[in-house]
Amino acid sequence: MKTHKQIKDWGLGLTTPLIIAGPCSAESPEQIEKICLDMKEANVVPQLFRAGIWKPRTRPGSFEGIGEDGLKWMEIVRHHLNIPITVEVGNAAHAELALKHGVDVIWVGARTTVNPFAVQEIAEALQGSDVPVMVKNPMNPDLDLWIGALERMHAVGLDKLAAIHRGFSDAYDKRFRNKPNWSMPIHLKRVWTGMEVINDPSHIVGRRDGILEVSQRAINFGLDGLMIETHHDPDNAWSDAKQQVTPKALREILNAIDFKEPLENMKPDERLQDLRRAVDHLDDQLLDILQERFAVIDQIGEHKREHHLTVFQSNRWKEVMESRTQKGMAKNLSEKFMKELLYSIHEESVKRQEKQLRESDPVKKA
Repeated sequence: MKTHKQIKDWGLGLTTPLIIAGPCSAESPEQIEKICLDMKEANVVPQLFRAGIWKPRTRPGSFEGIGEDGLKWMEIVRHHLNIPITVEVGNAAHAELALKHGVDVIWVGARTTVNPFAVQEIAEALQGSDVPVMVKNPMNPDLDLWIGALERMHAVGLDKLAAIHRGFSDAYDKRFRNKPNWSMPIHLKRVWTGMEVINDPSHIVGRRDGILEVSQRAINFGLDGLMIETHHDPDNAWSDAKQQVTPKALREILNAIDFKEPLENMKPDERLQDLRRAVDHLDDQLLDILQERFAVIDQIGEHKREHHLTVFQSNRWKEVMESRTQKGMAKNLSEKFMKELLYSIHEESVKRQEKQLRESDPVKKA
């Protein structure tokens, strides 16, 4: 079993649930100072202040961060709020500069986590330091890549580790900027005992009006904190304006969240109730997934209608039944349960597609 130091043992006075807040990007010394002062005025000083110094953007020409000058501005945070700071690094040079300027906690971004070469170079640049490292999940839902990035840090002697869940790219799900796929952070915590996972609702939702809902779900699922992008003037932010909140709004969000006690600290009755709530939320997730699945089925039905294909295709049905049943059994689900589940799903799928064909049938319309 891999051993590492948890957040409370990083020597920075941090506890869980860990609250991290600050702007998507550092823009100017005045901006950093204004955010700090507004945080104090709103009585919502986070435990850790974040700001993007280097911003990996999809296409050239976008604002890609202020660079090393921004690291100097982070001293303003220490002066006004007296809290530690954290920034994202995307390569070894970034990591070396962050260490040079005394950054308290470093995080590896999602676009970097997908590249084991870049992660390894960052790990080697940080080797010999005592800096805590947080690793965001990769853009795609690949648990091994996420764990592998953490393992690379651990392998060079970095033992103050945590993960950040910021969701996964999904071109088909328009509700989120990055689909949460809650099973991934939960599975990470199961695979790596004691690994704490901070949720980043700002990047999951991509807009400020959904941050509270996602934050609450993260806490319900047992995640260990929140990273919420906070700006004194979000609408005029240089990057990701739609997903940032003001310090006042941050306070309202945090006050509205029902923070949970870890199950380990609960009495038997409390533990049972919390487990039942966890089941309720997992059921919600199942229903969301079924809704998404049947939305795709409707698209398949439309395609079959346009190309004059039959609803039922026996070879495909046989393949689905056999492969899904085997996958389910490999996950300790009984063969009987899997077949009954798949039959029910298939029956509903056929009904939906048959309805589409029937509604387009000129004889029926007549």
